[in-house]
Amino acid sequence: MDREQLGDFLRTRREALQPEDVGLPRGPRRRTSGLRREEVAALSGVSADYYSRIEQSRGPVPSEQVLAAIAHGLRLTLEERDRLVELAGHALPRRVQRGDHINAGLMRILDGLADAPAQVENVLGVTLRQTRLAAALLGDETSYTGPERARVYRWFTDPRGRDRIPAEDHDRHSRTLTARLAAVQAQTGARSPAGELAAGLRGRSAEFARLWDEHPVVGPYCEPKRLNHPEVGLVELHGQTLLDPDQYQALTVFTAVPGTESHERLRLLSVVGAL
Repeated sequence: MDREQLGDFLRTRREALQPEDVGLPRGPRRRTSGLRREEVAALSGVSADYYSRIEQSRGPVPSEQVLAAIAHGLRLTLEERDRLVELAGHALPRRVQRGDHINAGLMRILDGLADAPAQVENVLGVTLRQTRLAAALLGDETSYTGPERARVYRWFTDPRGRDRIPAEDHDRHSRTLTARLAAVQAQTGARSPAGELAAGLRGRSAEFARLWDEHPVVGPYCEPKRLNHPEVGLVELHGQTLLDPDQYQALTVFTAVPGTESHERLRLLSVVGAL
């Protein structure tokens, strides 16, 4: 671990990041160049004292999990994240494992969508970050661990994963999720995380195994998604998706057609979800 270089790297990236870049107000009395240390700490989910000690080259060796959190907080690019990991003395992760680091451009866009239901997920359907309204609409999808992090795994192994989808849509949803996972495995191989996920599901779910053997294919058009929300009722949504340059991740914004009952219910949820 190169403490001096690590601290200097964090300082320069912090000073280069402006409050507007992360959705924070500048305020009339700001004198700091870039973000304050406590602001970076809050964005990263670590204590201000802990972050300050790392930046001042006097802290402990940060874990890979802490480094990933700081990389998110500082909106680092994938290459900058790798440099941060190297300076902390950790081995670089394999390329196929780097899908949890959110693309810096997608993060900037997500920061500007605070009042919309939007989220970023990786190619396996693991939700990496949600806006407040997305969590109110879909539930907190970022709190799972292990294979349960993937939506497709929860769908086929946990009945609670189907609570918000109307029963008449279950078959279509099952086929769509299976087809998406099959498409990822076709691109990355049977020994990839997608292949491991599919193998695990085949042993856990007869429904998944049957659909997998049918070789379903994702269609070119994303149909509206219906959600049966426990507080506002049935909502029909359209998902608009933006892919990052490497197509490892996608930012999806959910909308409802103006003037419809679904649109009014989504507006109601924005109020209910804030209570």
